[in-house]
Amino acid sequence: MSDVKCASMLLEASSRDVEALSGMADAAVFADEIFGFHLQQATEKLLKAWLALLGETYPLTHDLDLLFNLLRNKGADVSNFSALTEYTPYAVQFRYEAIGHDVAPIERQESLGLVDSLLARVQLELGGEEGR
Repeated sequence: MSDVKCASMLLEASSRDVEALSGMADAAVFADEIFGFHLQQATEKLLKAWLALLGETYPLTHDLDLLFNLLRNKGADVSNFSALTEYTPYAVQFRYEAIGHDVAPIERQESLGLVDSLLARVQLELGGEEGR
């Protein structure tokens, strides 16, 4: 599969996660563990799509820090999105166990805005690649 085709597929999958997040604004209906999981998944897919667009083979990992570091190493400016690294534990740890009372609730609108910005950035990167 080409890098652009792989990136497009990941971008499309992450868009579905972002859409789901938009419908999960009510914390009384959707627990932070569920919201955080979809936020982590959308971020992971977007970072992997960006890496694919840069010609990088991305690792099979849920570790957002690692993916951000790989992007930095390829020269990508990811500084505006680095706050998303805090959602790594939602991929596995909080998926199977409840979040402790010492963890602050997710600021849903803020985090959704951040992942929306990342989605727009990767879409922009993809548009540049498709035009080449």
